[in-house]
Amino acid sequence: KNMRIAVGTKTDVGRKRARNEDSHCADPRLGLYVVCDGMGGLDAGDRASRLAVDTIHRCMVEAGRHLEHAGSDGYDPRFSLCTNRLAGAIRQANQAIYGASREASQRGMGTTVVAAFIQDQVLSVAHVGDSRLYLIRGGTIQVLTADHSLVAEQVRGGALTAEEAARSPQRNIVTRALGIDEKVEVDLDEIQLMGGDMLLLCSDGLTRGVEPEGLLRAIGKEKDPQAASERLVTLACEAGGEDNITAILVAVQSRGRKGLRRWMGWIRSRVWRG
Repeated sequence: KNMRIAVGTKTDVGRKRARNEDSHCADPRLGLYVVCDGMGGLDAGDRASRLAVDTIHRCMVEAGRHLEHAGSDGYDPRFSLCTNRLAGAIRQANQAIYGASREASQRGMGTTVVAAFIQDQVLSVAHVGDSRLYLIRGGTIQVLTADHSLVAEQVRGGALTAEEAARSPQRNIVTRALGIDEKVEVDLDEIQLMGGDMLLLCSDGLTRGVEPEGLLRAIGKEKDPQAASERLVTLACEAGGEDNITAILVAVQSRGRKGLRRWMGWIRSRVWRG
């Protein structure tokens, strides 16, 4: 392989919640990274998010063994086999949660999901809900996912400004999640990765407290992805820690580059130049 991957992960209950309903998975050997933010009464939210992460991971492991397998249904010819497999795994997770939610104690449980799968320098992105994936490249940060939330749809439709959305009492309401309906629509994307790229997968507990430029600055201050992910979670807690916070940071290095330290130094110089 002509890429090396370095990963940092951190999850925290935050300052206001009694329980952490986020779940995540980072498996560099498989190339899979997932963040889920659960919802539902009692402890149903953390069950839903854990069931989603476990189901997606298992399906992607199985799909790797059966190369022709592309998931249950809904093959999208615009995307590669890998991206379709990721979508299929998320649909399987939806079915698993939907089935489990028929038990009275778990009724109404659901979860967001944002997932990244990396194979041969191609990034597959899949998401449902308001957990996000950012691409950090060349000293800039851009979001690769569009929130499935009431306020995000109002912003896209021109009914709210981004500032109004951030203050809205309805900002917690997601318009799409796993486990709510028997079928779910999964948003997909696919991009070519470059050496020096960094990916940030996170729950909305991070993005609600820290603006994208703040994320970029925090990442640039640290020497490795683990320290950077920990710094991001600390910043979100300092901003109020209203919700559970999860961050996965994935650094993509080309073979032959002089390691991660040089790369992070380059990012730092880019960030502080602005």
